[in-house]
Amino acid sequence: MFNKNKTHMTTKQKYAVILGNLGNTCDRFLSSGYKDVPGRDELLDQAAAIDGVTGIELVATWDITRETAPHMKKMLASRNLRCASIIPDLFSRKCWGKGSICSADAAVRKLALEEITSSVDMAHELECDLLNVWPGQDGYDYCLAADYLEERAWLADSIQKAACYAESKGVRLALEYKMKEPRTHSYLARAADTLLVALESGMDNVGVTIDTGHAFLAYENVAESIAILSRAGNKLFHMHFNDNYSSWDDDMIVGSVRLVEYFEMLYWLEKTGYAGWYSMDQYPYREDGCGAVRSSVLFLQRLQTILDRVGTPAVEALIRRRDPVATAAFIRENLIAGAA
Repeated sequence: MFNKNKTHMTTKQKYAVILGNLGNTCDRFLSSGYKDVPGRDELLDQAAAIDGVTGIELVATWDITRETAPHMKKMLASRNLRCASIIPDLFSRKCWGKGSICSADAAVRKLALEEITSSVDMAHELECDLLNVWPGQDGYDYCLAADYLEERAWLADSIQKAACYAESKGVRLALEYKMKEPRTHSYLARAADTLLVALESGMDNVGVTIDTGHAFLAYENVAESIAILSRAGNKLFHMHFNDNYSSWDDDMIVGSVRLVEYFEMLYWLEKTGYAGWYSMDQYPYREDGCGAVRSSVLFLQRLQTILDRVGTPAVEALIRRRDPVATAAFIRENLIAGAA
């Protein structure tokens, strides 16, 4: 099951952004948001203007439908942008209130599966090979109010059926995990239990998305999660980048809270040969969305420049010393001085 042969490969980073993050993001206190609502063309223009960004993630029904997919393909091409992933909407509709692919209602589970397969068709139309699947409403809120075995069986069955259809279209499914919100407990909560679902599917085209903020919320060290997914057969399919204070999914500018953890995860992404997208997933409620995404990309690019200058062999040698004092000196001499 697990691949112990580590792959050493340097990849060129591909940066993307979830389209809606550039617009008017809303919270539960002001459903209309704090900013004006820009048009889709304007959002795409903003994304194309961010140095390094070449990919766009689109939410099904929000940004794209089967009918609009051909037009969206033209709009992306005219701006030299690619579709990085399609995100099925399994979280923002009333019908998913008590679950989507884990719902106790078989009709709702069927509808959720149709939402995923429809998104696969859109991805295929846009020559995109990835679906980012976040079943945010699938979980529970109270003890003694869920059948964990039955609902996880529905989860596995739905993912396997969706993966079989996606495989026929050359599309992969990346399962995104989050410990809580909107439910108090999510069935895809951490890297390891999401990996178990991917492996249980028995499908090579099912893997995991790490959202850095979701991982921080779950008290994970993202670098270790990257290594775990690598050992399991390169099951890291996608990356979402943002930052928070570990108590909530704040979706802040990358690097606004953390520095060393991001440097370490970039090292492990390179060491394990990750070749997927570095996608920005933020909710800039009040700040300029384009500026926030640009800041995140610049932060990651600067850290990557430092890693390239220092060299992965030097970082590996440091890790092998297992000496926190030497690590502290490395941080002072390279990350702090090098970031100036």
